Amino acid sequence: MKFRTAVRLPLLAAVLAAGVAVPAAHAAPGCPQARVEVAVPAGVPVLDWSENLTVDADGNLWVSRLWRQQLQRYDAAGALTATVPVEYPGAPRLGPDGLLYVVFGDAPIAGDRGGVLRLDPAAAVPVPEVVVTGLTMPNGADFGPDGQLYVATATGVVRLRTDGPIDPGWSIDAPAANGIAIDGDTAYLTSNGDALGRISRAPLADPAAHTVVADLTDAGLPDYVDDLLGYDGALYAATLTGRLVRVDPATGASCAVLGTEPLTALAADPARPSTLLASTEGGSILRITPGE
Repeated sequence: MKFRTAVRLPLLAAVLAAGVAVPAAHAAPGCPQARVEVAVPAGVPVLDWSENLTVDADGNLWVSRLWRQQLQRYDAAGALTATVPVEYPGAPRLGPDGLLYVVFGDAPIAGDRGGVLRLDPAAAVPVPEVVVTGLTMPNGADFGPDGQLYVATATGVVRLRTDGPIDPGWSIDAPAANGIAIDGDTAYLTSNGDALGRISRAPLADPAAHTVVADLTDAGLPDYVDDLLGYDGALYAATLTGRLVRVDPATGASCAVLGTEPLTALAADPARPSTLLASTEGGSILRITPGE
């Protein structure tokens, strides 16, 4: 199992104005405690917001710096080795062809000018090539077993066919869709439209059969859910209040295994399969070891 952002700023302000503190690093009572360490330190506040991330086949870390409008590459030692201009970048994902696909236009100011580009992750100076445009705030993305790219946008989920264009006969109706993770023949996604903090699923063969898995709340506070990842048979979701939430995809039962700074996305690290990488609004990249 493999398993946004400007609009989050007003929501965070409302949460803080209501006197609700972003929690310190801890797990909820009864949840297995996750351990966290800093893999890449934070930079300039807000400007270095890390929106999403992935690890390529050579072990390089790719980070989308939303407000810098850059995609950055770091080597295994944490050194910055490449910077690619990308307009409001969202999820970077390694394709079956070995190229890195990156969604762009992940901000309200971009309107419907969002899309997907691709580049050679091994190039000394990667040169992006636009694959498709016309998407509204594309954010999360994942490749399915069919080799097609599934993209979560402000208006729902679309599928990018292997030959390039958007498949007009396939979509998931999910307002304010955010993250997406494909597991076999099922798409799991996060959204904050019909309800804040919603995790749902849909069969790839029948996207209209879209059902709710869980709605994430904490002490009555609806929590904005960002991206998600499948790991060790469970779904892990990143949230605005800094919770890392473990969700059982079969029952919908959820448990916050970590409370830390506001999280934006999660990624697996093939070099260290017992840990997860997390991007943050503060700009740091965290390495998290889920509890047993």
